[in-house]
Amino acid sequence: MPFVLLLIALALTLAGLALWQASDVRADRRAMDRLRARQPAAPARFDPALVASLPEPARRYFTFAIAPGTPLRTVAEIHMTGRFRLGSGEAARDLAMRAHQVLGAPEGFVWRMAARRGVLCLSGSDGLADGTSWTRFRMLGLFPLAHLGGTEDHGRSAFGRLAAEAVFWTPAAVLPGPGVTWEPVDDDTARVTLSHAGLPQSVDVTVDAEGRPVRVVFPRWSDADPERTYRLQPFGGDLSAFRDFGGFRLPTHVEAGNFYGTAAYAPFFLVDVTEVTFPASGPAAR
Repeated sequence: MPFVLLLIALALTLAGLALWQASDVRADRRAMDRLRARQPAAPARFDPALVASLPEPARRYFTFAIAPGTPLRTVAEIHMTGRFRLGSGEAARDLAMRAHQVLGAPEGFVWRMAARRGVLCLSGSDGLADGTSWTRFRMLGLFPLAHLGGTEDHGRSAFGRLAAEAVFWTPAAVLPGPGVTWEPVDDDTARVTLSHAGLPQSVDVTVDAEGRPVRVVFPRWSDADPERTYRLQPFGGDLSAFRDFGGFRLPTHVEAGNFYGTAAYAPFFLVDVTEVTFPASGPAAR
């Protein structure tokens, strides 16, 4: 009898975990749909005159990244493969990864991923939408590994990621306007500051001679330190392998991580983009 009760308890636990996981997936999909719905229905088209008054590195960036006449769509869907590094130092392990993201600055993003190495399987999502943020990852699709979010600290950190990725994957979203300002740093670097819902985030964008954004660096509010205490820490990445997607020239190889520019830097996000699309306003087929 005790063995039967144990089996029943195990079955109920697994069923509960499966329902919890399914609820999270539904929440991710609803958030993705709400972000897609923010795509401008009749977007204006890019004219270099829109950036004529910006610092020279910023003008170079925009005229490289957006072809004249391109509809200024600000919501993108990005499919990627690559490696996700779990842990740090000698204990770090690289997991082969596939991910799908809906990115709609300044309102939010949803990044869903699945990664594995041998029998080690990790899946879940990172997101910021409707004023709340989350990190939800599971082992083997069921067992919670991380279920975080909903705090001011977590939301501020998520907004840092959103601002940085908007620079290189949705350049139309960082054109000068309400909540977006640009200022010079040096001959090849400009600083963009995004502000939304009381959160400001500055990102330094370094461009090459043709205007490719080859590096982004920003002070990220993060607890990725031995004390697990939130503080501003350098985060950044290198961008390469640019391709044209509907009039936008975007990087398809990204390597990024904490403590960029210091001896402690070890990129944990190493991805190759396979597809970028700009969905019509509203839900997209999945």
